[in-house]
Amino acid sequence: MFDIILSFFARNESFILTTHDSPDADGLGAELVFALILKRMGKKVRIINSSAVPKYLHFIDCEESHDYCKIEVWNSDEHSCILEDSSLVILDTSEEHHLGSIREIIKKVKETFIIDHHEPKPASRLRGFVDSSASSTSELSIELACELGAELDPHTATAAYAGIVFDSGFFAYPKTSIRTFKAAIKTLEWGAAPNHIYKKMMENSSFASLLLQKQALSNLEFHAGRKLAVMILRWEDFIKAEAEFDEVENIVGIPLKAREVEISILLREKEHGEVFCSLRSKGALNVSKIAQNFGGGGHVTAAGFRSYIGMEEIVKKLLACVESRL
Repeated sequence: MFDIILSFFARNESFILTTHDSPDADGLGAELVFALILKRMGKKVRIINSSAVPKYLHFIDCEESHDYCKIEVWNSDEHSCILEDSSLVILDTSEEHHLGSIREIIKKVKETFIIDHHEPKPASRLRGFVDSSASSTSELSIELACELGAELDPHTATAAYAGIVFDSGFFAYPKTSIRTFKAAIKTLEWGAAPNHIYKKMMENSSFASLLLQKQALSNLEFHAGRKLAVMILRWEDFIKAEAEFDEVENIVGIPLKAREVEISILLREKEHGEVFCSLRSKGALNVSKIAQNFGGGGHVTAAGFRSYIGMEEIVKKLLACVESRL
């Protein structure tokens, strides 16, 4: 199953692992597992992302074991010297434009290879290994570790479990399968502690995030006979709450608790007008297809994209796109 990955690993000696910009638990968990696998194969490896680890995931980025690989933030002045001798492994996305600033190195490294579980776009030029039946890239990383007989240390197992539960919705999303539970069980055997991880991921928000949740719900609107819920956070909302831009992870799913709501959308605006859109679905509509219409992607029930056309215009186009399908 993983021959193409192992062949890529075998023909290279030095690797840079990266994931999509604004890294999530799945991308980070997969990075640490693949870093461990490569290090035990005697390879040189560094984890470098376009942006820093979000605060609520800092427990993933800590030096608790001898197998730890520091998660770095891309700096062209500091890292350019390692590109010529390195190959790039892109985890948890197959889309070049999702990588952020580090995408500039694709043309400078020896070789590029993706490992992903999202539905690939037909036009994607990046090649590698994609298994869209897997619930997460962390799940794939555990399966490869098991195939190689590579036992994980407790810290890496914790990161992998966090990745699995994040992308499976704590084993609730449609892609959750027996593979998902088998991979999770292996991380428990290697030292992952589910209750500790749940508290870190779900009961560790800042007070600012509660203020953002309050603001998002205050302007919650319903469309298409209450099937579609839309929330908007402006840049000034983040300033007022003294919140960081990534402190919104669980807000988009709140409206789905209502039985009438089939789709939930959260739009958040950055300082210079860039709009980030998160979409969640109960499964009646494939939100990955919606996101692809705007240059993004994801899963059937969880997807997203970015836009520079302004909040009012993107809301207008997004509503038209979703309502026509509902």
